[in-house]
Amino acid sequence: MKKLLNYFTKFEIALWCFSVTLILSAFLFFDKGGYLTLITSLIGVTSLIFCSKGNAIGQVLMIIFSLIYGVISFGYRYYGEMITYLGMTMPMAIVALISWLKNPYKGNKSEVEVNTVKLAEVIFAFCLTVLITVIFYFILRYLNVANLIPSTVSVATSFFAVYLTFRRSPFFALAYASNDVVLIILWILASLNDVSYLSMTVCFVVFLFNDSYCFFNWLNIKRRQNSQSVSVLQ
Repeated sequence: MKKLLNYFTKFEIALWCFSVTLILSAFLFFDKGGYLTLITSLIGVTSLIFCSKGNAIGQVLMIIFSLIYGVISFGYRYYGEMITYLGMTMPMAIVALISWLKNPYKGNKSEVEVNTVKLAEVIFAFCLTVLITVIFYFILRYLNVANLIPSTVSVATSFFAVYLTFRRSPFFALAYASNDVVLIILWILASLNDVSYLSMTVCFVVFLFNDSYCFFNWLNIKRRQNSQSVSVLQ
């Protein structure tokens, strides 16, 4: 436990504690019986704090989160979310896990080597995202999903995020933050019919805070790694 506490900064520990407090409070106020939602939220926020350090454990937890979140989404007929997380986010998290484990920074398995994605690849990823989104739009419309447009936008932001995660770009966290905004809207709409879904809304508000921190921390990690590489060359 002492080693784990030393691994995270005081701010990161405070952020995790704050996140858990909000999730638990939302559970107690809005969803006292939805223990699956509570477990999912706690796994998700713990995943993000590890991902912010570039630690592959975060991807392992993301795989578990995607599996359970898919089940919750199915319960509200958010088939887009279910298909996205079970058919895309979870498999891509497995691919990302392999990528992160294969690219440790100087042999340190607890920190991935941050990559720079060139403009040409970003354009390719964007075009691929558009293609996937169009295909999913017609699939989701056929399935008569609840809240079709935001569900489709969620597919786009999720795919772009998982692609950048696999490529070890700091901008994966920014893409996930945009996805969080979409999901906040989705679960607010769901909570209009069932107030218990407000706990899921709070979950993604917490994720937005954590993904924002993850982005800036990865930029710091990248600067440090680059400066250390320059020092070695000198």
